[in-house]
Amino acid sequence: MRRSSLLFLCGVLVFLSGQTFAGNLEPIKPSPEPIDNPQTYEKTELGKKLFFDRRLSGDGTMSCATCHIPDQAFADGQDIGMSYPTTKNWRNTSTLINIGLQKFLFYEGRGKSLEEQALFPIMSAFEMNRNLDFVEEVIRGVPEYVADFKKVFGAEPDKKKIAMALASFQRSLISKNSPLDRYLKGDKKALSKDAVKGLITFTGKGKCADCHYGATLSDDKFYALNVPENPDFKDDAGIAATRRFVAKISGFEDYRTLNEDPGRYLVTKDKKDWRAFRTPALREVSKTAPYMHNGVFKTLDEVIDFFDRGGGAGNDALKPLNLSAEEKKCLKTFLIEALAGEDLVIKHPQIRQIPCPFYDYRKSME
Repeated sequence: MRRSSLLFLCGVLVFLSGQTFAGNLEPIKPSPEPIDNPQTYEKTELGKKLFFDRRLSGDGTMSCATCHIPDQAFADGQDIGMSYPTTKNWRNTSTLINIGLQKFLFYEGRGKSLEEQALFPIMSAFEMNRNLDFVEEVIRGVPEYVADFKKVFGAEPDKKKIAMALASFQRSLISKNSPLDRYLKGDKKALSKDAVKGLITFTGKGKCADCHYGATLSDDKFYALNVPENPDFKDDAGIAATRRFVAKISGFEDYRTLNEDPGRYLVTKDKKDWRAFRTPALREVSKTAPYMHNGVFKTLDEVIDFFDRGGGAGNDALKPLNLSAEEKKCLKTFLIEALAGEDLVIKHPQIRQIPCPFYDYRKSME
């Protein structure tokens, strides 16, 4: 064996020993089930119906699947997520794949369970804009749903059980059989040579695994990396209104003059959390561009360059990496090749929708 090949193999073995980085990479696993909301097939199917149902939005034009599109890894491919008509969202749409494995939900971590998270977009004024007490009555007016809820929960529909069903469906969205999973389980042919080199950079010089580790490749912590504001929305009055609104209902006194996203600070009111955001899970990352909370980076090359130069100006979390062009190329190959699981095939449920004169127009805008 050539000396160079031996050194390369040794490098891989050091990686597998778990001694060169902060966190170990782990194969994917099923989402944990809450004691008070165990997974069942019938409940998951009910949640899938609700996920695709436009009744959950105020004007009948939107469902959860409007922004979390199955064919786009349950994201939407836009800088800023879609919004309720006449309003603007203010953040990028995250993928829902593997969301059941996350400790905190939303970019600033305000949600701590999928049951809690499921109701936020429904009642949000700039997302689905539906009163939760009213949506109970809407769902109770559909005989098929009444029968489904009776079968699954032994009771009539209500907002708590709607959230439980939606959460069950989302827990079923798991990335499956990725090359990284196969590689970690012993299949050394699952990754190309460049992807293995990228893995070594990921866990070594690139310091990616300091924060991106475990089954989801996230430490579930929050960091202020000083990600730049998205210049495309600098003067967008609709986004500014949403930003002020969210800050206002979060108890931020100076919401009227706010011109940037406070991030985790809106939850903790701790200065160290100003503009801090949750470490994103990296599985399926090649399918979920653009990146960051505001969609400011359109490609993985831009993201890699951002981290290579040590993040945004003045941040205390990152240092320059000085990666070579070859290391960047192989790192990108790893992110694209290793972390994409098999496409989730979701059979759309048959839902008798309410008539909506605005729906055809809405669909033409998506």
